[in-house]
Amino acid sequence: MQDGKINLRSLLPEELAAVLKDMGQPAFRAKQLFEWASRGAESWEEMTNIPKQLRAQLAEKFSLGAPAALRKQVSAGDGTVKYLWRLRDGNAVETVVMRYHYGNSVCISTQVGCRQGCAFCASTIGGLVRSLEPGEMLEEVMFSEKESGLKIGHIVLMGIGEPLDNFDNVVKFLRLVNHPQGMNIGMRHISLSTCGLTERFEELARLNLQLTLSVSLHAPDDETRSRLMPANRGRGVAQLMDACEAYFRRTGRRISFEYAMIDGVNDSPEQAALLARHARRVSAHVNLIPLNHVDERSFAPTPPERISAFRKALEREGVNVTVRRSLGGDIDASCGQLRKKTADALRAGTERE
Repeated sequence: MQDGKINLRSLLPEELAAVLKDMGQPAFRAKQLFEWASRGAESWEEMTNIPKQLRAQLAEKFSLGAPAALRKQVSAGDGTVKYLWRLRDGNAVETVVMRYHYGNSVCISTQVGCRQGCAFCASTIGGLVRSLEPGEMLEEVMFSEKESGLKIGHIVLMGIGEPLDNFDNVVKFLRLVNHPQGMNIGMRHISLSTCGLTERFEELARLNLQLTLSVSLHAPDDETRSRLMPANRGRGVAQLMDACEAYFRRTGRRISFEYAMIDGVNDSPEQAALLARHARRVSAHVNLIPLNHVDERSFAPTPPERISAFRKALEREGVNVTVRRSLGGDIDASCGQLRKKTADALRAGTERE
C-alpha cells in the first residue's frame, strides 16, 4: 500500500466484486476492472468502458500506474534484458527477461533487498528493505513484457529476495498471474526458488499449486552450507532433505536443486557424492550454476573442466543434472548488482553536490 491507497493490481476479481458491491456497482464491473489491470492499463482514463464518475471514486481508493525503468541493459551476446524498476515509494528492484528455445522467461524479485545473508550473493548486501506487494510482482512481469515486446511464457521467482519470506504476498501474486482472466500463465511454467525456509514447505505443499520448487542448496553438508547460507543454521541439511521429501510425496512435483559452483568450496568429488545421495532421495533434478562474479565477494567460479567432471560424477550416480547456460554476463548478471551499483552512484552524486 502506497500513500494510503491499495494497488489495484493486487486484487483478485472476487475482491474487486466485493468493493464494487459496497459502492453499489453491478458485478460485471469487477471483470472489466480486472481485465484492464491485467492488460497493463497505466491510467484510469484508459478504462473507456468504466463510467467517469466511478473511475474518479476508484482513484481515491486505489493506485494505478507503472514502475519506471531506471535502467535497462541488453546483452550483446544473447539478448537477455535486465531492468531496474523504480517502485512508487522510490525503492528499486531488478527483473531479467531471458530467451530460451522453449520461449521467453522472466526472473522477478519478491523483496527489496534480502535478509538471508548468503555469502556469495549481491542481493543481500544492505539487508532487507521491505517485501513486495502482489501487484508489484505482477507489474514486474507485465511491464517487462510490455517494454521488451517479448511475450512471457515462463516465470522464475529467483531475483532479489526470498519468496517464502514474503509467503502470503507471493501466493497471491501466483493466483493473480495464473488467473484465466488475467495474464493466464500456467503454474507448471512457474518456478519458485527458496534458500530453504523449511517451516513454509508444508504450507506450500498444501496449496498444491503445481509449480516447480527450486531449492538453492549450494552445498550438501552442514559445515559448508552454513558458511555460505546463514539460513541453514538452526535448520540443517538433514531437516531440509526431510522437508523436500515430504513436499515431493505430497505434491508429486519433482524438486530442483540449484547449485552454484564455487571454486574450492563446494566442488569436491566427496561433495558430488553426497549431493547425489540427497538428489536420489527426493528424485531431484540438479541444476549446476557457474558462479557469477560479485565485486564485494571473494568467491571465484569453478573452472569449466571441473564443472564438467562434477556433472559426470552426478550422472554416474543416476542423477538428472544440467549445467545452466550463462546468460547476460555482460550486463551485471548476478541479482542485486545493478540495484546496488545504481544506488551507490546516486549516493556518490548526492555527496558531491
